[in-house]
Amino acid sequence: MTTSPLTAAPNLSALDPQALHVLDLGRRVNGPPFETGTPEQARRAYVNGLSDLQGDREPVGSVTERTIAGPGDALRLRIYRGQGAPDADAPALLYLHGGGWVIGNLESHDEICRWFANIAACVVVSPDYRLAPEHKFPAAVEDCRAVLSFMQDHAADLGINAKRVAVAGDSAGGNLATVLSLVAREDKHPLTAQLLLYPNTDAAQTADSYRRFAVGFGLTATTMAWFRDHYVRDAADVGDWRVSPLKAESLVGVAPAFVAIAGHDILTDEGEAYAKRLLNAGVPVVLERWPGLIHGFVSMGRHGRASRQAVEAAVAAWRGFDRALAKDQAD
Repeated sequence: MTTSPLTAAPNLSALDPQALHVLDLGRRVNGPPFETGTPEQARRAYVNGLSDLQGDREPVGSVTERTIAGPGDALRLRIYRGQGAPDADAPALLYLHGGGWVIGNLESHDEICRWFANIAACVVVSPDYRLAPEHKFPAAVEDCRAVLSFMQDHAADLGINAKRVAVAGDSAGGNLATVLSLVAREDKHPLTAQLLLYPNTDAAQTADSYRRFAVGFGLTATTMAWFRDHYVRDAADVGDWRVSPLKAESLVGVAPAFVAIAGHDILTDEGEAYAKRLLNAGVPVVLERWPGLIHGFVSMGRHGRASRQAVEAAVAAWRGFDRALAKDQAD
């Protein structure tokens, strides 16, 4: 299923200084592309590179870990209580890390979870969901669904309000967040928001942004195909809405959405397309674009303010959705 798009030399003239600096760091390291090695090698390389991208860890009210029973095995959760979050009845966010369903873990997105916890004064739950190719689709979806059910069923124990739970994620985590929003609609467990950072919404990988930004902008089209091919069981999975939520028959009734788009990203067009479909389905959407930035910029907090600003924008949208819901319930 791997694609080989035709590309021209990348035009970097419109990039933000933060993106240019990060790309320069990557050229200096000159590490092999993930797709030339094994998933385990990719995981090690990814973790080893985090210190060059992410800033100092922001203090939060508390960080704890616990293990719950999962669909396949025990699931490890990291729970952040933000500064200013109430001890009981707090708003809650289920954060799903990115990494192409193959790499990433609780440490790789610790910085982002801390930001969300403090900025929103909420409780963030981050699961160490199963990764591919050891655990192919739908393992990650099943794990995330189990964690959402756990949060809603054990809200009092967690000190959260079961009716004020949102979901968020970046890249492949954004994919899982969109899928979980659709699942929650079917399960009649409504979410207050879905906060999507450059989400993957179409595993067909045929959008024009795969051609425009195929090489030279960090995440390449061939790497993304490698991730996808490790995740799916076969070609039929690509058309399954739980892999490609853009292909869902209807988006009516899903949670209000914040969608952050990086302007120089192979996932740009499918993120835009998903936001448009949500709007056409009558779902409240806040769409914000960072034209000069590249895929993964929210995980690059050491090199610019845009990383934290995107989380601030997501929280502002979430609060706006909450206010609108409260007003509707009062009317």
